[in-house]
Amino acid sequence: MLYASVGNAGASSYLAVMALFGFSAQGMKSTALTLNILVAGIAAYKFYRAGCLSWRLLAPFAITSIPFAYLGGSILMPEHVYEPVVSLVLLFAAWRLFRLQNANSAAPVSHPAPLWAALGAGAGIGLLAGLTGIGGGIFLGPVLLLADWAEARQAAGAAAIFNLINSIAGFAGHLQVINNLPNAIPMWAIAAGLGGWIGAEYGSRRLASRRLQQILATILVLAAFRMLLF
Repeated sequence: MLYASVGNAGASSYLAVMALFGFSAQGMKSTALTLNILVAGIAAYKFYRAGCLSWRLLAPFAITSIPFAYLGGSILMPEHVYEPVVSLVLLFAAWRLFRLQNANSAAPVSHPAPLWAALGAGAGIGLLAGLTGIGGGIFLGPVLLLADWAEARQAAGAAAIFNLINSIAGFAGHLQVINNLPNAIPMWAIAAGLGGWIGAEYGSRRLASRRLQQILATILVLAAFRMLLF
């Protein structure tokens, strides 16, 4: 719910919960990509209906992210590599949530993203998205805001679509190297879909709760350190 409210699909929170419960690397990646497609689709629809999406802004990032997300999804990293990488992603997500509390949602757009920068960022984020099982929007949003390439709601709308297309591409690549999906995915999908619908409806018109951001950021940090230390 919280992640959908800012255009993200929640992969880092899914990974955090699965890390706390000791899921395997393959199970974490499969589940995160599957739930991401569902929640990102809901968030994308809501933000599109609210007029928060600029295709001109998103297109150059998406062009390179799709093939690289597919490539990343087709790579199965060993757990001793996957866990530190995901831990860093979780720590970044926590930092992002803490920073979001002080963000200025009314910041104006100063200039469009240079084409070379957008293409390069899209490729890098797409590869990381496929490798870890995230959608990539949690990285795209901060890039757009910190570089002053979009205002907050445009960044959220772009992140929602970006999450959806990268999750689909990453999942397609992942299907080439796995035999089956975790049995619990349908139950997770119901909960994630309901929360995603509520969060996207709320976030496409309002800002997310600071208290929830603080709680989730703390969970992300705990999960990251659990993966690093145990």
